[in-house]
Amino acid sequence: MSETKTTTKKNKGGRPAININQTEFEKLCQLQCTKEEIAGWYNCSEDTIERWCDRTYGASFAVVFAQKRAGGKISLRRAQFELAKKNAAMAIFLGKNLLGQKDQQEVVAQIEDLTPLAELLKGDDDDDD
Repeated sequence: MSETKTTTKKNKGGRPAININQTEFEKLCQLQCTKEEIAGWYNCSEDTIERWCDRTYGASFAVVFAQKRAGGKISLRRAQFELAKKNAAMAIFLGKNLLGQKDQQEVVAQIEDLTPLAELLKGDDDDDD
């Protein structure tokens, strides 16, 4: 007769594990949510978010955030380009920020008689002696 031993995992105590959905987490990063805001969303500490990133991605939150937020920037850019088709102000904004365009104003000054200025400058030279 053979004995089979069953083992059950013993609760180590402490708080139950926080279930962080990876897809949802990445969407929060795309929305440019801070670590504090993401921790608030999952009702956990920022340290928990840091540890979860390390376990899930093998990198710190800062590294993961930098990678995942790019999708949000792409979405924002797409929305801005769509808006620029209908809104002149947005088209101007994009032109200035992405294409280096700028408003140029030409200033023209006319001075007809420079004699008073020349006399003033000449008078300063005489004072140096």
